[in-house]
Amino acid sequence: MKLSQRVRVRTVICLPLLVAWTAIGATPAAGPLRVHPTNPRYFTDGTKNRDGSLKAVYLTGSHTWGNLCDSHERRPTFDFTGYLDFLERCHHNFIRLWSGDGLGHQPVPYARIGPGTAKDGGLNVDLDRFDPAFFDRLRSRVVAARDRGIYVGIMLFSPHSGAKREDWDSLFYNPANNLQGINADTNGDGSGAEAYDLSIARITAYQEAFVRKVVDSVNDLDNVLFEIGNEGDLTSVRWQYHFIRFIKQFEADKPKRHPVGMTAVFDIVGGTWATRNEVLFSSPADWISPGLDPYKDNPPAADGRKVIIADVDHIWPTAPHRAWIWKCFLRGIHPILMDWYSYGDPKWTSSDEQEAMRKDMGYALTYANKMNLATMTPRSELTSTKYCLASPGAEYLIFQPNGVQGFSVELIAGTYHYEWFNPAKNEVAGSGHVRAGGGWQQFKAPFEGDAVFHLDGARMPR
Repeated sequence: MKLSQRVRVRTVICLPLLVAWTAIGATPAAGPLRVHPTNPRYFTDGTKNRDGSLKAVYLTGSHTWGNLCDSHERRPTFDFTGYLDFLERCHHNFIRLWSGDGLGHQPVPYARIGPGTAKDGGLNVDLDRFDPAFFDRLRSRVVAARDRGIYVGIMLFSPHSGAKREDWDSLFYNPANNLQGINADTNGDGSGAEAYDLSIARITAYQEAFVRKVVDSVNDLDNVLFEIGNEGDLTSVRWQYHFIRFIKQFEADKPKRHPVGMTAVFDIVGGTWATRNEVLFSSPADWISPGLDPYKDNPPAADGRKVIIADVDHIWPTAPHRAWIWKCFLRGIHPILMDWYSYGDPKWTSSDEQEAMRKDMGYALTYANKMNLATMTPRSELTSTKYCLASPGAEYLIFQPNGVQGFSVELIAGTYHYEWFNPAKNEVAGSGHVRAGGGWQQFKAPFEGDAVFHLDGARMPR
C-alpha cells in the first residue's frame, strides 16, 4: 500500500474519534533570552532538550495600546490583570508594552510639577526629575507578566509621534511642555522628528538617562526584551542604531543582558509611508519587525540574519488573517497581533478573523513547544504547499491553506507518527503512524479548510 493510501485509510478510521486539542501555551522564562546559537531564527533561554541541545523559544501574542499608560480621554484605566487572563486563555507568551513617551496619558516618566501649564492642560514636565510612579508601574507589569510565563517587549520611545505633526503638541520636547524650554522642532516644520535623529545633543542626553533608568528598573528580570521605538521616521535610523548599541553597552557589565529590537521605519515626514526593511537587517538589533510588503501575503522565509517578529501593526496582512499566522510560523517567523480593545465598554473586540488569529497564535505556540524547533528550518521546497518547517528525516510540519486539495511532501525513508490538526475546530482529526519509503508522498486532509500536518520520526522506532 502506498503511503498516501495508508494515511487516508488510517485517518478515516480515526474520524469518529475526533478529540479537543489542548493547547500548551506559555512557560516561565528560565533565563534572559538570547539568539539561539545554531538556529538564529529563534531565541533560547538556556533550557536544554533531552539530548542536551538548547531549546528554541517561539514568541507570539496580542498587544494593545494602553497596556502601560492610561488616558482619561482615549484610554481610561486598563485592566492589566484581565489582560493577562485574556492572554492565558489564548495561550500567548509575548506582548509589546507600549511607550509612555509623550503627554496625554498617565503616568509619564517625568515629574509634572510646573510651574506653567502644558499643552494638555496639566503641569509642565521637569525633564531632570523622573516620576517613580511610571517606573514602579513598568516593573510591576513586567513582573506580573513574568509570573504568567509571558515575555514583554518594552517599547522605550514613540518616534512615530515625534514625526507626525498632529502629535507635536503632546511631545515632551515641545518647549510649551517642559520646564527646560527644550525645543525639538529646530527646522520649524511643526513636527518633533529632530528629537529622534541625534541632531540635538541635549535631547539625546535626556533620552539616554531615561533608558538607563528603565534598564536599571528591570535588568534582574528574565522575561524582558527591549524595543527602541514604534515606527520611526526614516530619519530615525541612525538614532535607533545608537540606542541599540547604547543598551547593549550599558547592560554589558550588568548581571543580565536582554535582546534589543528595531521595528519598521516609514517615510512619515514626507507623507509617502514608504518603508525600508533593509535598514532593519543591517542594524545591530537582535530582533526586528519589518513593514508592509512582502510580508502581507506570502512572507519570505527567515534566513537567520535576525529573529523576525512580524507585527500586524506594521504589516496589515492580507486576509484570511488566520492563514497568515501559520504562513509566518512555517517560514520561521514569530507573528504577533495588534489587538483591539474597547475602553468605553472594557472588552476585547470581536470579529471572526481577529478571534481566529488569537486562537491560531496559541495553536502555533503549542506546536512550537512540542516540536524540537531548534533543529527545524523553513523548507518550502519539500512540500507542494510551500509552507514547511522541517528537520528532514526527523520531523516535519506542513500547512495546507484553505482551498488546496491534497499536497505532496518529500520525505526521507523512515517511520513517522502523523497528526492532522484542524485549527478551525481546535481538533486533532486523525493520527497514527506510517512507513515512508522515501521520495515524494501524497497526503489529503480528512476535512476542508486550513490544515496542519505533523510528522514526527522521533516518536517511532526505526
